[in-house]
Amino acid sequence: MLRPMNTYFSVQDQVNEATALRTLNIFAVDLITIPSVEDLFWYVAQNVVGKLHFVDCVIYQANEAQTELTQVAAWGEKNPYGREILNPMIIPFGHGITGQVAQTQSAIIIKDLLKDQNYIPDTQPARSEICVPLIFRGRVVGVIDSESPEPQAFGEAELEILRTVAAMTSAKLELLAETQRSKQRYQDLLVSHAQLTQETNNRKALEAKLFEARKLEAIGRLTGRFAHEFNNLLTVISGNLEFLECAATTAETADILRDAQDAANRGAKLIRDMLTFAQRTRLEPAVLDINRCITTLCRQHTAILGNAPDLSLASDLWPVLIDPKGFDAALLNLALNAQDAMPEGGLLSIKTENYVHSLVASAPAAPDLLPGRYVCVSLTDQGVGIASDRLGQIFDPFFTSKSVGTGAGLGLSMVKGFIQQSGGAVTVASDLGRGTTVQLFIPIAPSLVNELLTLGA
Repeated sequence: MLRPMNTYFSVQDQVNEATALRTLNIFAVDLITIPSVEDLFWYVAQNVVGKLHFVDCVIYQANEAQTELTQVAAWGEKNPYGREILNPMIIPFGHGITGQVAQTQSAIIIKDLLKDQNYIPDTQPARSEICVPLIFRGRVVGVIDSESPEPQAFGEAELEILRTVAAMTSAKLELLAETQRSKQRYQDLLVSHAQLTQETNNRKALEAKLFEARKLEAIGRLTGRFAHEFNNLLTVISGNLEFLECAATTAETADILRDAQDAANRGAKLIRDMLTFAQRTRLEPAVLDINRCITTLCRQHTAILGNAPDLSLASDLWPVLIDPKGFDAALLNLALNAQDAMPEGGLLSIKTENYVHSLVASAPAAPDLLPGRYVCVSLTDQGVGIASDRLGQIFDPFFTSKSVGTGAGLGLSMVKGFIQQSGGAVTVASDLGRGTTVQLFIPIAPSLVNELLTLGA
């Protein structure tokens, strides 16, 4: 145990003083590399106080509320091995000698514990005690405490040493706290940056959607106006061609007029497709059994569809409200598109299922799909697929990946316009070289909605 320093030092006093200075110097160097508060407390107990020839040392840590102290590191009988404290004590502020030091923020030396009524004996009773507070920004964060079985064991020399250790420990605690604050500020900056990036991306996505919606609205308005005007012209042209065909005097003239009439008819179909895309078609919705529509369509068009599609139709499918002719045209259009995407052959699969989209759904099947009950019709081919950079264009009017003269580019745009006008949505997913899946979400019949709500389905 260190003895009080006198004016005249004995050889042992000089050895103790040299040991203290060397230990404190090593502590000052090692302070830089200590990574945490826990490591700091154990280092001080075992490698500083323990090497200064104190019999024992216990370090208490104060809680955030400044109401109690808990033993967190030790040297001596309380710590016979490793980083473990035997029977760690919890002392309220103001209780016992250690609690008084925490409350008053003042160091204390008790020369004879038998004469002190505030002494709280631990596992091994002691005769003298020294306590020094750890103060950080005006708050007690802990206490360094040492006891001795001998009375009069501590003096000013030991108090000076422990005060120095406490000051160095408190300075390191402040550095660790500042490091933690810096890490937290950095993490907060990362979170803020991520949130800002997400908000920026969301804003850009919303701006892109708004631009796309405005573009499609403008195109639709222009297309609808143009289609109506051009349809009037085609009606006049087609009518006059019929009169001329009736008055044709030669077979050659009749053939020419029929070619002209065929061209006028194709133009009229193009106009109808444009009106469908612009969602200005006059629809006549009816309650339909989608499964029956699909099987009938496949049976009636076996010649143009080639291999019969693989059908996976739900047995309990809800009836839908949709224009029958429009649905047949959309389905046939998609089926023919799928056949064109499989020039070397392949299987077209058609699947139906019930689908419920609610406000709590994490990710709707289609971004513009309103909450409700739908029938989902999926068409999957094994074709060439669509490149990801072109996937967003396939619903644009007059966009086509086919060669010139083999498609007007209104097929998918017509399908999307019709389904949206019917209150549904269309999605497409494609894997280049492996195939494409198009999904139609068709709202169910309103009468069935009320029935399902009543049943809680």
